[in-house]
Amino acid sequence: MTAAPGPRKRPRRLTARMRLTLSYTLFAVAAGALSLAVVYVGMRYIPNYPLTSSNPRYRSDAPSRQQILDSLLAAGGYALALMTAVGLVGGWLIAGRVLRPLQDITRAAHRAASGALEHRIALTGPRDEFTELSDAFDEMLERLQRSFEAQQRFAANASHELRTPLAITRTMLQVAAADPGGQDWGVLVTRLQDTNQRAIETSDALLQLADLGHAPPDLAPTDLAAATREALAAVRDEARALGVTLTADLRPAPTTGSPVLLRQAAANLLHNALRHNLPAGGSATVTTGADPERPGRVRLTVANTGPLLTPEAVATFTEPFLRGRGRTAGTDPARRGHGLGLTIVAAVTEAHHGELRLAPAPDGGLHATLTLPEAPPGAAPAG
Repeated sequence: MTAAPGPRKRPRRLTARMRLTLSYTLFAVAAGALSLAVVYVGMRYIPNYPLTSSNPRYRSDAPSRQQILDSLLAAGGYALALMTAVGLVGGWLIAGRVLRPLQDITRAAHRAASGALEHRIALTGPRDEFTELSDAFDEMLERLQRSFEAQQRFAANASHELRTPLAITRTMLQVAAADPGGQDWGVLVTRLQDTNQRAIETSDALLQLADLGHAPPDLAPTDLAAATREALAAVRDEARALGVTLTADLRPAPTTGSPVLLRQAAANLLHNALRHNLPAGGSATVTTGADPERPGRVRLTVANTGPLLTPEAVATFTEPFLRGRGRTAGTDPARRGHGLGLTIVAAVTEAHHGELRLAPAPDGGLHATLTLPEAPPGAAPAG
């Protein structure tokens, strides 16, 4: 078993603050030395006339050019030494002030690495590179926190959904083993088959959802209308059994995607529209075609009758294992789902760079719209 790689060891170097301090100091000293050199060279080209008084009786004590140059070099040396000291102290303080936001970001990164994702930097001050980095880091932490929380809920719900049919099967088998003669074996077998089928459907949906999250689909020119037509053919018997009237208006909707996944997304939207409909006399309408509101995109819409829904409830429908009536599976096997249908639709839509919009209908029911980029002109549909 290979051990997990630890943090990569880096060679020991000067800190960024020290490097900035030395850079500031070096720049200041270099600028001072250059100024001194320019003055020194300029002084050497001054004519070296002897300085005498107009009155011969007076003796001049004026310094010579060489004496002036020597004094200039001495004063320049002291000035450069002072600039070096001031540059080191000032550069250290300025570098610390400039790098303080980076230290806040580093501390937040260490806290995030330890699992504390609720912390935010919330850096204040003028808009600069550090505040942009801070805002980007806070946004990343927020998305990571939402993702981890969703994964935790998904794992808990998946465990519950997979454990429930197993627990039901165990209970039925224990009852049958305790009283073999008092069992209706036909009913028992039917119930076991129904429970087992529910577990299989949930497992298949989980596997499909996991595949969508790890491997990008194979994209090819296809027609969303053709995928929807195949999905309609697969659900018409269920619609008749549930007493739901299906109405379809399928116009060409060329796009680029996976025909299999798009057919699955359309089938899931249709299953949701059928199973979460009115008890009797319900209807569902399916349309495909160009999106009139957004040129360059195609769309699939599925609208169904049903109970009144609130926008807050609809906003949670793509969360795993949330059904129309909450987290409890329905008692009618014909209307019961595994709670992953719309979650898979959302994953398929994201994999195709599309958008899924769910909205409650004013008179009850749900209005689902799946939009995808339109295929470029001349692209031949797959198959």
